[in-house]
Amino acid sequence: MNDYDVPAGIDVLRVFCGPDGRHGNALGVVRDGRDHPDEASRQELARRLGFSETVFVDDPERGHLDIYTPGFRLPFAGHPLVGAAWLLDLEVLELSVGEVFARQDGEFSWITARPEWAPPRTLERYGSAAEVEALTGPPPGEGGLYAWAWEDEAAGRVRARAFPRRGDGIDEDEATGAAALLLSARLNRALNIRQGRGSQILTAPAPDGTVEIGGRVLLAVQG
Repeated sequence: MNDYDVPAGIDVLRVFCGPDGRHGNALGVVRDGRDHPDEASRQELARRLGFSETVFVDDPERGHLDIYTPGFRLPFAGHPLVGAAWLLDLEVLELSVGEVFARQDGEFSWITARPEWAPPRTLERYGSAAEVEALTGPPPGEGGLYAWAWEDEAAGRVRARAFPRRGDGIDEDEATGAAALLLSARLNRALNIRQGRGSQILTAPAPDGTVEIGGRVLLAVQG
């Protein structure tokens, strides 16, 4: 039994799971993108699945991927790439923005990306982790909001929640790699982020301006 009702041929991953293996952001992976050859059919499937992102694999050996939210196509997103790199066991992923390098390190799957690839969003610092946890839903406003606060600033531990505010039925993202990337780049330090109900995202900025994003990936449904 599982909590995901998906058609045959679609894997479901949970990306950025917590230390106990729970939580993580659900990701739909269409292993054979030829089953949905055009943008319209891909967009319709992503809408029907209802995950924050669905990734279509156009070339599993070269790592050529195509990413969709329920409402539009994305040139880059964090949790789909971490998940796809783990599932396909690849060291390089090919996107329209450029090559994304990936690696496995024990229980963690990592990608290296540039902050300018990430969709823009507001990174709003709150006074305490309790204030972030007390949010009952998306605050008023438009555009993606990443609400964050220090849990332990000296240790780089952050409490965060993400609200896409894009009107596609996704009120809150359980774990958001692109937002973590932007926050790590802004603060210029490695972070250990606890997001949503208990997901974990690790980041590590590099001198060349790139940021590594890492987390645990589990297979929830094998299509």
